[in-house]
Amino acid sequence: MIDKIIQDFLIIWATIDPIGTMALFAGLTAKLTPAEARKTAFKAIAYAAAVLLGAVIVGQLLLGAMGISLLSFQLSGGIILFLFGLQMIFSNNSHDDETEAKHDMAIFPLAIPSTATPGAILAVILLTDNHIHSIQEQVTTALVMLSVLACTLVLLLLSTRIIKVIGLGGASILTRIMGMILTALSVEFIMEALGVENWIGGIV
Repeated sequence: MIDKIIQDFLIIWATIDPIGTMALFAGLTAKLTPAEARKTAFKAIAYAAAVLLGAVIVGQLLLGAMGISLLSFQLSGGIILFLFGLQMIFSNNSHDDETEAKHDMAIFPLAIPSTATPGAILAVILLTDNHIHSIQEQVTTALVMLSVLACTLVLLLLSTRIIKVIGLGGASILTRIMGMILTALSVEFIMEALGVENWIGGIV
């Protein structure tokens, strides 16, 4: 059980990427007051927790009922993550108040797809496979996931101090760097779903 807890923690940490989420949060909330930033952080983690817990409870059943394979889900998630990464890279950060009011950044992009990433959703579904893991193991995985989200929340709350050090320019750079990382990660998801990596490895 200890080995599974450690494995689950590492996988979920990697797919949620709290450090990357903190960098994105710092860039997106640079113009907010500290109180608004804290409120956004709590809302983002709450929404992400709801999405990931939903994936644990009904994700596999829902995909099976709709006839969607896990590989298809991974492929579509990779495409979405790729488009979001491009948006981060090429954004000119010239959003006015009217544009920002059209959506809640705590939901998009902070909760989805930054925290509850396609990779994280896929990971929790696979780590709680009903055909492999017992109910006790699935509950343990859910608790591990919540612990990673708690760590992410702490980092988001500390990001207001970080933004004072790096400034708006630094936050913009961090956002674009994370956009590049997200696009690279999304390509990995897509290549893995399509089996391209195995095909290339066979040629080499």
